[in-house]
Amino acid sequence: MNVPQHVAIILDGNGRWAKSKGMPRNYGHAQGSKNVERICEEAWRMGIKYLTVYAFSTENWNRPAEEVNALMRLLRNYMKTCLTTAAKNDMKVRVIGDITRLDADIRKRILELEEATKHNGGLNFQIAINYGSRDEMIRAVRDLAKDCADGKMKPEEIREDVLESYLDTRGIPDPDLLIRTSGEQRLSNFLLWQLAYTEFYFADVHWPDFTKEELVKAIEAYRARDRRFGGVKEVTDV
Repeated sequence: MNVPQHVAIILDGNGRWAKSKGMPRNYGHAQGSKNVERICEEAWRMGIKYLTVYAFSTENWNRPAEEVNALMRLLRNYMKTCLTTAAKNDMKVRVIGDITRLDADIRKRILELEEATKHNGGLNFQIAINYGSRDEMIRAVRDLAKDCADGKMKPEEIREDVLESYLDTRGIPDPDLLIRTSGEQRLSNFLLWQLAYTEFYFADVHWPDFTKEELVKAIEAYRARDRRFGGVKEVTDV
């Protein structure tokens, strides 16, 4: 199967999935977390080299305090689990987003996870935590402006590749395919710069129900397009 090199996923629908089963929203988030591990393994088996998931956005702080606290507890536990999973699957893990707002113990676990997996040769797994694309670009522009003020960079030297080197995703290829689950069709402030030439696929299932078969369907839809820089055209002979 001709697979995309980099797949990004907006993990949507955990709370609605739990509600449909008469369970609290936090149960949906916990099951969604487990599904991330399964999809990471399936993606690598299919030949996908980079997988980026939207786990917690800058806007998620506006959710009820009880839900945010539960998500932080889940994040703490996931950092431990991810370390084991990464070791087992030779997975390289990187967190994108502004982690300075997170509690010190979570930041410590993130740094330990990144350090422990930085030489792994399997799936490159990016987790977006306290991430918002507008926030990412503002932070990048501030750093770039400071370097210009310090004489490290001249304004006329700023090009696309220069700005990209200040983004959280520096060194990572742009996504070829974006998947959003639960039927919603919006980007929700996710990778706005990086998705300029990305194919979009919207799955009707909630994230906990997103299986290997659903991933295959998304990739098949991706393969049905003839991609070229600056645009795509439909393939009629597949």
